[in-house]
Amino acid sequence: MSHTASDLISTPLHALHLELGARMVPFAGYAMPVQYPAGILSEHLHTRQGAGLFDISHMGQVALRGDAAAAALESLVPMDIQGLPEGKQRYALFTEAQGGILDDLMVIPRQRADRAGQELFLIVNAACKAQDIALLQTLSDRCEVVPMPEQALLALQGPQAVPTFARLVPQAADLIFMMGAWMDVPAAGGPVRIFATRSGYTGEDGLEISVAAADADRLARLLLSLPEVKPIGLGARDTLRLEAGLCLYGHDIDVSTTPVEAGLTWAIQKVRRTGGARAGGFPGADIILSQIDNPTLAPRRRIGLIGLDRTPVREGVDLLAADGRHAGRVTSGSFAPSAGGPVAMAYVTAEFAVPGGTLYAQVRGRAVPMQLQPMPFVPHRYWRG
Repeated sequence: MSHTASDLISTPLHALHLELGARMVPFAGYAMPVQYPAGILSEHLHTRQGAGLFDISHMGQVALRGDAAAAALESLVPMDIQGLPEGKQRYALFTEAQGGILDDLMVIPRQRADRAGQELFLIVNAACKAQDIALLQTLSDRCEVVPMPEQALLALQGPQAVPTFARLVPQAADLIFMMGAWMDVPAAGGPVRIFATRSGYTGEDGLEISVAAADADRLARLLLSLPEVKPIGLGARDTLRLEAGLCLYGHDIDVSTTPVEAGLTWAIQKVRRTGGARAGGFPGADIILSQIDNPTLAPRRRIGLIGLDRTPVREGVDLLAADGRHAGRVTSGSFAPSAGGPVAMAYVTAEFAVPGGTLYAQVRGRAVPMQLQPMPFVPHRYWRG
């Protein structure tokens, strides 16, 4: 669906993006900055070396409240939610009856902002937000479902992200990867209340920061006033997450891919697998658990590829084996600035998922050799304590 500039939704940082000279593009119904004047390459490299500030306010934020919220959410995802302690975040997947992935999301139990008890705080993808909220509303007889459109979301990513932020809020340095806490950021005009998790989608250490939309501009300007921090657009966010081997919903995972095909079985805890105390009970459980128990039932595999020459290979390009058989198709591909060459993710028939093997991308009538490579292409630098 195409959008005109007039019907795109603006995030609370829209005016700031324009002031910073961003090139704005339509993305999931929002007007979003794809890059700033420094350019995608510079923004990518800065995030790997310093601290990059991303506006990800287009993503959905939802709270589930009530004593049965965790059990209710487990009826939609194959993850252990009931065993998740307060303040600990988990990657999760909404699945459907055929085992496909409806969306990926982040979940963390936390105290409510009004201190009226605990809630599950969810972050979902922008393009799937309406669908996900409708799906969660099917749980409304078991828990309260609270969309939070009044919240903005920022990501501060890079090796200098947490040390820099900790100059403002020393408490931030106490978090380890996939943990979260409420914090107050000292700022002109009064402290800014945030909920921050030590997480992100770049492969780097960093924070994702939920903040009231009314305070987002003030917080962003404060962070950008720090010498280590520069604004980063969606273009660099995509190359960073590709180098990190992280899936982009709608490209590398969707309703046609199962968690096993996508290589995401690490996200399904033993308690939800065959023989576990709460095995099954989520959409597509029979298919997904059968594939976990017998991986040969999964016909495809998500793989990583590095180019053996300098030709970038984009999404949708077919991959052939040396004997000309069709092996699969690229789902994400780009030149990777930190990896130093072209990289790609693809799905291939299981027999072609051979570590170190070579496949040939069909680019404008030319066979471009690519070698299967374990992901991530650039090592993760999450802070695990």
